[in-house]
Amino acid sequence: MLISRYERMIARRYLLPGRSEAFIAVVAGFSLVAVMLGVAALIVVMSVMNGFRAELFDKITGLNGHAVVQGYGGQLRNWREVLEEAKKTPGITSATPLIEQPLFATYNGRAEFIQLRGMRMEDILGNPSLKGKEILGSLKSLKPGGEQVAIGSRLAEALGATVGSEISILNPAGAATPFGTMPRIVKYKVAAIFEIGVYDYDKVFAIMPIEDAQTLLLLGDGVSMIELETTNPDKVGEILQPLNEKVNMVGQVTDWRMMNAELFEALAVDRTVSFTILSIILVVAAFNIVSSLIMLVRSKTRDIAVLRTMGATRGGLMRIFVTVGTTIGALGVAAGGVLGFLFITFREQVVSLIGLVSGQNIWDPSMRFLTELPAKTDPFQTIGICVMALIFCFLATLYPAWKAANTDPVQVLRYE
Repeated sequence: MLISRYERMIARRYLLPGRSEAFIAVVAGFSLVAVMLGVAALIVVMSVMNGFRAELFDKITGLNGHAVVQGYGGQLRNWREVLEEAKKTPGITSATPLIEQPLFATYNGRAEFIQLRGMRMEDILGNPSLKGKEILGSLKSLKPGGEQVAIGSRLAEALGATVGSEISILNPAGAATPFGTMPRIVKYKVAAIFEIGVYDYDKVFAIMPIEDAQTLLLLGDGVSMIELETTNPDKVGEILQPLNEKVNMVGQVTDWRMMNAELFEALAVDRTVSFTILSIILVVAAFNIVSSLIMLVRSKTRDIAVLRTMGATRGGLMRIFVTVGTTIGALGVAAGGVLGFLFITFREQVVSLIGLVSGQNIWDPSMRFLTELPAKTDPFQTIGICVMALIFCFLATLYPAWKAANTDPVQVLRYE
């Protein structure tokens, strides 16, 4: 929209009303603040939701891969052949044998449910979700046959164990005796304590070399599953279809979407609902702009009539008031972007401050799944939010601008 020099001058004057029109300036200020808060809220919420999905996906697939081939009955037969087939399948970047079994661990009279995971040493040390996550001890100190284990930080707290403690792991399916099945209890020395950052994982995971897990669970040379990673997790179904057809007689292929469908669907719904609800703030801000411009038009009726008699066109008057309203909206959008960026940058401090003021722990990892508030800003999404806000503000200016353009100078100046 092209605007002439005199139209720009008048719009600038109307943006800063005189003392007699201070109330109009206050309403315009509220409009600007409303736009700022709406844009900031949308940017922050969408960034946090994106961060949630990205963090959960990275943490979950980091330990579980993009898919697993699980053996029927808890044991994968001929797993080496399955491993070779997986490695030959186009689109699969890695295949890792695993043992995973829910068991119990005890220490000093405390008992906790654990998820035992047996992995090859090279896979333990190379896993991105475990690498560098030790808070005590070292994963490198795990040795096959050494009866050592690494446990999550929350599990260590629950048991009261630390590095060097000897915890007992109980396998209910022990050896058969004339008196029935006797549970198998083996003591393991805690070699490392890690913190992945996902509360549920840090609360239950106990990791040991795959050879020790086979001995504990009496699996011989067997494994329970093979973890798979692909080139494109969003197309995991297509990539794994050929493998599924080859191994369906000995195991079942389950991808990350099946294993965590409810969680990611809930996040998607929450994301959509949050965006819709917070967009209402921008609609309210647009109505505030309408109100301030209508009051401005009414207070400037005589000036508008004089401008019309001096040759100002209806289009010129529309451009003046559209410029005034859009400028208010643009300033609000810019301020909202800055506020949103500051909130995201210092989000942990903001959460701590709110908790300090309210006296409550508003970010409990046991309830929020992640130990820290995540955020991931999508530049294209942020631009979309700003453009949407500007469109709302522009549309809000059309009716007041149209009313100003249709002012009849004869009626206004009849008694002057």
